[in-house]
Amino acid sequence: MERIDQAQARAWLATAVAEARSGLAEGGIPIGAALYGADGTLLGRGHNRRVQDGDPSMHAETAAFRAAGRQRTYRGTTMVTTLSPCWYCSGLVRQFGISRVVVGEAETFHGGHDWLAEHGVEILVLDDTECTALMRDFIKNSPALWNEDIGE
Repeated sequence: MERIDQAQARAWLATAVAEARSGLAEGGIPIGAALYGADGTLLGRGHNRRVQDGDPSMHAETAAFRAAGRQRTYRGTTMVTTLSPCWYCSGLVRQFGISRVVVGEAETFHGGHDWLAEHGVEILVLDDTECTALMRDFIKNSPALWNEDIGE
């Protein structure tokens, strides 16, 4: 599998950022994700819908994964997420053999991406200022909802 370049990763991140903004506009948590196929095709996209659906399992990565539908294999696919994936979403990546994760930012929340890297998943952390600002503003304005989302 060819390593992803920064330009491609940032282009794909724009899809996840648009999803995060949609989630925020709906009154939810501004985390977005997209799953891309080995050939670069967008397979699925989504955003955190825990608040909107009353479903604690509906994280952004889960929403994108579900939107992608059943695939014969997830080898070679790339999960793009605005925020470092939590343990739950990191488990999804491992369980289904997603090959690569592009992380918008890991400053406001450092999830399981180091663990994924230790298990052979290619990780690219972009340190995207827009993703960081989006989460900082949300955490400042909705600390109780944020703490609920991360299980604190």
